[in-house]
Amino acid sequence: MRTFVAKPDNITNNWLLVDAKDQILGRLASEVASRLRGKHKPEYTPNMDTGDYVVVINAKQIAIKGNNKGEQKTYYRHSEYPGGLKETSYNKMMEKNPSRVVELAIKGMLPRNPLGRDMYRKLKVYNGAEHPHAAQQPEVLNLQG
Repeated sequence: MRTFVAKPDNITNNWLLVDAKDQILGRLASEVASRLRGKHKPEYTPNMDTGDYVVVINAKQIAIKGNNKGEQKTYYRHSEYPGGLKETSYNKMMEKNPSRVVELAIKGMLPRNPLGRDMYRKLKVYNGAEHPHAAQQPEVLNLQG
């Protein structure tokens, strides 16, 4: 029995459409990250980008669990200058840019190397139900939970 290793000419990338309405942020992010990596395919190879393109819609209507989680969850960024640490709560981030919340959750579950950056580029997140990827005819991924 031989081990299968995917070659670049054997890889097919499908398009998936995920509706984030009333989905829990972490559960949605882990499933989407798995699809971006290609772990759901039998030809998955860790050193090749075998994943699919994923379009996430309705990011504005994503849910999180916990009573006070909106104020407790904090996002950090640094300007690279001394004293340049900025922090933003989940609630403020959802008001300002809800799609960025979903992007950051998924990006944190991808590898931190050039291959992970390629996988992240295949993620498309939109606040509403409209998206410009209808021509690709994405398959609808149903996440129950």
